Amino acid sequence: MNQNNTAVKIENLTRTFGDFVAVDNISLEVGKGEIFGFLGPNGAGKSTTIRMLCGLLLPTAGKGTVGGHDIITGSEEIKQNIGYMSQRFSLYDDLTVEENINFFSGIYSVADAKKTERREWAIEMAGLRDRRSALTRTLPGGYKQRLALGCAILHEPSILFLDEPTSGVDPISRRNFWALIYEMAKAGTTVFVTTHYMDEADYCDRLALIYRGRIIAEGTPHELRKDHMKRDVLEIEAEPLVAALESLGRAGIDAAVFGSLLHATVESASAAVPHIRQILEESDVAVHRIDKIVPSLEDVFVTLIEAS
Repeated sequence: MNQNNTAVKIENLTRTFGDFVAVDNISLEVGKGEIFGFLGPNGAGKSTTIRMLCGLLLPTAGKGTVGGHDIITGSEEIKQNIGYMSQRFSLYDDLTVEENINFFSGIYSVADAKKTERREWAIEMAGLRDRRSALTRTLPGGYKQRLALGCAILHEPSILFLDEPTSGVDPISRRNFWALIYEMAKAGTTVFVTTHYMDEADYCDRLALIYRGRIIAEGTPHELRKDHMKRDVLEIEAEPLVAALESLGRAGIDAAVFGSLLHATVESASAAVPHIRQILEESDVAVHRIDKIVPSLEDVFVTLIEAS
């Protein structure tokens, strides 16, 4: 990637806490205007990485730049040029909507001439025109989330870090939030987002999957499916579900629960379907359907974790 087109670059970044290695020698590069997803389960090292990139935590080893500023020596410059939103939304519950926006305008040194314009923009974007005087703690989760995003980008940063931004909000609010992220990326903002919701991965231009502090795969959603899923995935609707899972496990078939269904990873769908049906029926499990499906990124992640 051309250095002029690079928003974030890290090399061999490591962070330890005593004997515990939270981030283990990771390297990655994010282009300007890209939506880059950093995916992994809770405790994988996502938030620790973001805190180092935002100048909030020094690395134990390695190096990196954000917006051209060094993450070790330029942390104050980084803080002035990025937006950051954590999963706790960073709002003050005892302030009104308008008071929160005014407070963050001051924190981010928004010019006096632009404060009114940016405040009205944030209120409109969050859909809070009629609730501008409401205490923030009285807002539903989706509105709080959008208000927090508005506060994080009042100063119009070129790079935005979102740490688990959709955690704890309903599916419709999550979808609306991603629509806002798309709009910002289209306008040229680089978005670096962490999530443990695998279904959100397809919203990203590129992804890195992190597990136990190490990056285990990186690429576009299409590349990850193509390069890391050499086997077929079957979706199985059967009941009782736990009995079906146990029966397949005893037969040596890789299967995992996906909501009210099972996903099984097999060498060949055509050969496996009758075999699986027989195993389940012999275990007194009612089989409603078995279909070959396009693997989800969660399937890819599960396969990679098992391999590692």
